[in-house]
Formats: sequence, structure tokens, C-alpha cells
Amino acid sequence: MPDKLYQECRTLISGCRAIFEDLREAGVDTLPLSSEKTPVASQVENASQPTGGQERGSTVPETLADLQQELTSCQGCALKKHRTRTVFGVGNPNARLVLVGEAPNTEEETQGEPFVGETGQLLDRILFAMKLRREDIYICHLVKCKPPNNRGPETAEVAACEDFLKRQLKIIAPEMILSLGGIATQALLKTDDSISKLRGRWQTYAGIPLMPTFHPADLLENPAGKYQVWEDVKQVMHRLQD
Repeated sequence: MPDKLYQECRTLISGCRAIFEDLREAGVDTLPLSSEKTPVASQVENASQPTGGQERGSTVPETLADLQQELTSCQGCALKKHRTRTVFGVGNPNARLVLVGEAPNTEEETQGEPFVGETGQLLDRILFAMKLRREDIYICHLVKCKPPNNRGPETAEVAACEDFLKRQLKIIAPEMILSLGGIATQALLKTDDSISKLRGRWQTYAGIPLMPTFHPADLLENPAGKYQVWEDVKQVMHRLQD
């Protein structure tokens, strides 16, 4: 067999294997037999093409890696002018619980990870009290790029980035969300109500139960709020146990 044809066959087989692995992870155990060209067959024909940044509507399930790669070249809002890197998210891709903050700060942008530094240490202690680790959950921000001077994200920035969050949640398929802080919670729930009014009561975002609570940074300024956060996360714990 000529070397070129042999290499093309290897590439095709490798591409098919990747497709079937994605389907299996998505819960597809069997494929229908048909004389017509199926969506899977169409993907096999294109298996030698790069898989990063799958087109929306592709029959191959989108992955977090696909989404993260797409985010690196996002031109959706003015924050593209200021960013040095995006902060996509970290944790368990099959997490039952997703924590959502507002936007990365300077330290988070530098490390490329949400909730680091003193705020992250406090969050780790909250998770420890919940009998959880970062490896058990998924943590991300509503907006993936750092706003200038660590300000809160603006409406246009939220609108440009929210689709990435929804797609993250669709891939992870968590049982619940814990929104951290007033800015993130108000943006997700499309409300002007204060976090003091919203916290402690179950809401819904993208069809997923959502519990609002204070941001860890709020607790550094007002330690008395830790009791209220504990009351909020206990409700999350109860749902996780159930």
C-alpha cells in the first residue's frame, strides 16, 4: 500500500475512533443502520479535518476543550483590547455543582484560573466545610476576560460572553449552580434586586436550579456574612446528598 494512502487510512481511523469516543461519552451506545448517509457518516468523511472549534449544530458533542479554544480568539466585546489571556474555568467536567463568579481580576488573569489568592483561599474553606474539593466541582466566571481596573462587567460584555457560559453548562450538565456575588447573580437572573434579597432562595438559570449567595470577597470585607453563606450552601449540600 502506498505510504500516502496508508497515512490517510490511519488518519481516517483515528478520526472515527475520536468520534465514537465522543458519542459514547454522550451516552450513545448504538448507532442506527441505514442506507442513507447518517450524521455520523458525514462526520467520518470529515474526520481528517481539525476538530477544534466544532461548528454549532455539529452532531459530534461539543467539548470544553473545543469551547476554550474558540474563546481564545473571541472578538465579541471591547474587553478583547485589554486581555492578556482568557480565564475559562477549572474543575470536574462532569460536576454536579458549578460555581459562577462575575469576571476575573488581575491575579486570576495572571494565573488563568478563577478564584485564586485570598478570595480563593476563603472559597476553599467554604468548600471544605461542604465536604467538597475543587476537583469535585466546576468553577468559572460569567465573563471570561478581565475588565479594566478590576471593575465589574458591563451589560454589553455580559451579553457578549453569556453564550459561552450557557454552552459550558450544557456540556457539564450540572444539577445545580451556586452564583457568587450580586453582579453575577443579577446578570444571570436579569434582575436589579440586591444579593441580600436574592440570596438563600432557589432560582433557575438555563433550566438549572441556582442558589445565590455572597461573593467570598464580600466576606473578607464583612465576615458577619459568613453565617448567611453557610445557610445558603447548606441548602446546596442537602440537594447534593439527596
